[in-house]
Amino acid sequence: MFGHYLAIVEAAIIRLLLVSMTLLVFLEVILRFVFNTGWLWMEEVTLYLGAWFVLFGVSYGLKVGAHIGVDALVRLFPSAVRRWISVLAVIGCLFYCGVLLYGSWIYLGKLKLIGLTMEDIPLPKWQAMSILFGGFVLLALRLMSLLWMLLTRQVDSFELLDEAEESLALAQEQEQEESKSDQTKSPGVMVTSHVSSVGNRL
Repeated sequence: MFGHYLAIVEAAIIRLLLVSMTLLVFLEVILRFVFNTGWLWMEEVTLYLGAWFVLFGVSYGLKVGAHIGVDALVRLFPSAVRRWISVLAVIGCLFYCGVLLYGSWIYLGKLKLIGLTMEDIPLPKWQAMSILFGGFVLLALRLMSLLWMLLTRQVDSFELLDEAEESLALAQEQEQEESKSDQTKSPGVMVTSHVSSVGNRL
């Protein structure tokens, strides 16, 4: 239940960040190349919005299976072996998250102690960069949830993006669209050829 609501909140925040970043970049381009002006803070805000977008997306990508992984060898093993390999991989990822959480906590603490602010906005820099800690907290929660599902045999591996399968699906969709377009064009071609043959006979 908690994971479901967390996914909804994450998706909403990611959409908001993406829309805000896109609008800011669009406005910045219009101001710079049309009106030959601009606001200095827009570039910095866009940069930080991009960082928040990426670090929010890391955990959400794990939830929806959007990450790319090399699992060709792992798939050759039986389900039980795949599950334990995935358990070891998740534990390694959790260790990595722990290292980054520790480092980001120290880094943000020093930023707060020094009192640095953003270059163009009067906002403490540690607040703008707090996603360093928050993003990896969310990723750690996702990994712990995945670890629980592996240990309780609900899944046997990571849910990863299969680029080859996705490419084949896109190719099949393109072929279907082309065949449909050919079918819609074929009656007109038949009529044209029929008229041409009648004209030749005359």
